[in-house]
Amino acid sequence: MLMNTEQRYGALNIGLHWLTLLLMIAVYALIEFRDIFPKGDPGRDLMKQWHFMLGLLIFALVWVRLFLRAISPTPRIVPELPPMLSLLAKLAPIALYGFIILTPLFGWLLLSAGGKPVPFFGMTLPALVAPDPELKKWFKEIHETLGNIGYALIALHAAATLYHHHVRKDNTLTMMLPQQRD
Repeated sequence: MLMNTEQRYGALNIGLHWLTLLLMIAVYALIEFRDIFPKGDPGRDLMKQWHFMLGLLIFALVWVRLFLRAISPTPRIVPELPPMLSLLAKLAPIALYGFIILTPLFGWLLLSAGGKPVPFFGMTLPALVAPDPELKKWFKEIHETLGNIGYALIALHAAATLYHHHVRKDNTLTMMLPQQRD
């Protein structure tokens, strides 16, 4: 099944969820390990370029994910959550999607304010703001802070999934795993 049902996520949402995770791992790895090359080295520049491009790919994919969310039902968690956990289950995607939208957006703003090209798989995206060194510093701080917050959000998301699966023994994790063929 391609789209969500009341019982489970559809193949499109499942695929985009796990693709987003893989892209995030790559984006974080590229920026964290760029220091294996000295500043000015082509290898370092290439790692940063891939960081930018994959981050912007995540930014593009999140809009597809949000569209799919808007047109298909969110599967029900079984057994039903108590009220406080239900509230957290509604707030968690807002925080995650906010992070997934804002982090690459501020990366794009950072490059723009730095007067640098914004690469995207052979294209150069338009600058969102004019070059401005002061604005660049501000955007850099926000982008890096969001990146650090992302570590916590991703860890909380993973921990919540494990809690749901191993402690509550509900269907949260199994709804997002690819279906097994008989």
